[in-house]
Amino acid sequence: MSEPKTAPTVVSAAEFLETVPDERRRADAIEACELISGVTGATPVMWGDSIIGFGTYHYRYASGREGDWPAVGFSPRKSALVLYVSTGFDGAQDVLSRLGPHKTGKACLYIKRLADVDHDVLRELVGKSFRDTDGRTITS
Repeated sequence: MSEPKTAPTVVSAAEFLETVPDERRRADAIEACELISGVTGATPVMWGDSIIGFGTYHYRYASGREGDWPAVGFSPRKSALVLYVSTGFDGAQDVLSRLGPHKTGKACLYIKRLADVDHDVLRELVGKSFRDTDGRTITS
């Protein structure tokens, strides 16, 4: 079985953030990095060339595929700030309903502008997601 393509690197998260071309997206990414680091107490680590992760969890699928992934992460994409968070904890939908404007995908939370969401609720979401996954092995 092949190795996952997205893995931790030695690139500095701070250096990566300075390369984000859009000034507003860069400012949001720097603020998100500080917020997530503050909530989790984890050091930001680059995963691949565009994801900043905090903590790790191990996943194992019934197919036999397995690997590691950040417990919480984000990427400053062109169209949105994408957060990789778990929404499998009790009360996740209530937290999301109080967050403010966002869209969700399978394991992604898309935020157009960080200023548009409630930062206290975002901290709550990040904290609960981190505690739900960090250091665990998740099987499906």
